[in-house]
Amino acid sequence: MAMQRRHLLAGLATAATGLLPPRPAIAAFAAAGIDHPVQINFYNYNLATAGLGADATRKLLREFMRANPNIKVNGVGVPVTGFTARVQADLAAHRQVDLIQLGFGDLDFAVHSLGAKALEDLIPAPELAANFAGIAPNGLKLGMLDGKTYGLAYTFSTPVLFYNADLFRAAGLNPDQPPLTWAEVKQAALTIKAKTGKGGLATGILGPSAFDWLFQGVVRSNGGETISRDRKTMKFAAPEAVEAVAMLRDLNDSGAMANLDVNAAMEAMAAGDMGMYLQTSAVQGFIVAGAKDKFDLRASTMPSFGAKKVRPNNSGSALILLATDPVLQRAAWELMKFLTSKRGYTIITSEIGYLPLRTDIVDDPQYLGEWVKTHPLVQPNLKQLAVLEPWDAMPGPNYRQIVKTMMDAVELAVTGKVDVAATLLAAQQTTQAMLPK
Repeated sequence: MAMQRRHLLAGLATAATGLLPPRPAIAAFAAAGIDHPVQINFYNYNLATAGLGADATRKLLREFMRANPNIKVNGVGVPVTGFTARVQADLAAHRQVDLIQLGFGDLDFAVHSLGAKALEDLIPAPELAANFAGIAPNGLKLGMLDGKTYGLAYTFSTPVLFYNADLFRAAGLNPDQPPLTWAEVKQAALTIKAKTGKGGLATGILGPSAFDWLFQGVVRSNGGETISRDRKTMKFAAPEAVEAVAMLRDLNDSGAMANLDVNAAMEAMAAGDMGMYLQTSAVQGFIVAGAKDKFDLRASTMPSFGAKKVRPNNSGSALILLATDPVLQRAAWELMKFLTSKRGYTIITSEIGYLPLRTDIVDDPQYLGEWVKTHPLVQPNLKQLAVLEPWDAMPGPNYRQIVKTMMDAVELAVTGKVDVAATLLAAQQTTQAMLPK
């Protein structure tokens, strides 16, 4: 009895000091070594789209494998459309899926339907803390759900307002003072159209290939949100959201905003036929290539609603670990560490256009220091990192239908001859019924 009591007291003391013995998964991971050749499968959507960093991604994987000769990375290029369905089907067929690049809007689904591993439940705390050191705190928050890190922010951005400084000059506008509010954007767009005959404004908010990330940031910047903080109540028909959509409707009805899909908008901006384009910086490489030696391309921050603070949220993706074997988990984690290292983010930022998660490399000549001096387009992105808010992942198995219903209603409210508030309310009621009970 005395012996049992001593064991109980020892256990309580250990728990009280937070020094509980490692859980089996952490112990197995810590013991795993890569002393023989292994292969991991990395499902990646950048590899499937040449314009969104396929070459840079292949470069990253080559560098990693040279530094880690025992780890072979099989990069599986999967388009964004159908990505989760492909992963789910391969898992059901017992194919090896170790690491995936997944949009933040799919985070809830990855946790509850794909078996995403929380890094805190797998990696020893000292090792995890050492890797997280130096990472922007707002960036780390992006991949958290229910207090744990299921996704490590990888390729992500804030909304950037690209603009053609030559068209600004031709329209009598000052390119050194780009519009900072939506009212100023409208006026500049109409002036560019009237004076030059070119398009005034395009955005990535609407269209069949648009996600809800940019729309969420627009609504938040007007003091609203699309879903409540406890993720139980849809709110995109609340007054602040209705007002934000009404602003977009006014841009459309006035002719300030062109109704173009993402590809047409990108091409128009790259060709010099559009004054402004609000979109993720992931398209920066494509637009820069089009503008080279043709026109003066610049960038600014996301527009505000008057004096209200801009509250941008992120686009992009996280690295999510699905491997179940400890050795493969270790190999996938080593790849995750490299992709989000100083060297990794030097390539990701300079060759694709995404934000560097490690901001200390921005001024370091060994990494991005010299590049940043000659690439001012990155500055709006860096500025908004300080106020970045997470892209809300809709909960439950109907999350994709929730997003589609919401965005279809937004597009109808902006481009159709319908009542904005009534259209959003009807869709909100529909999506509320789709949330988990």
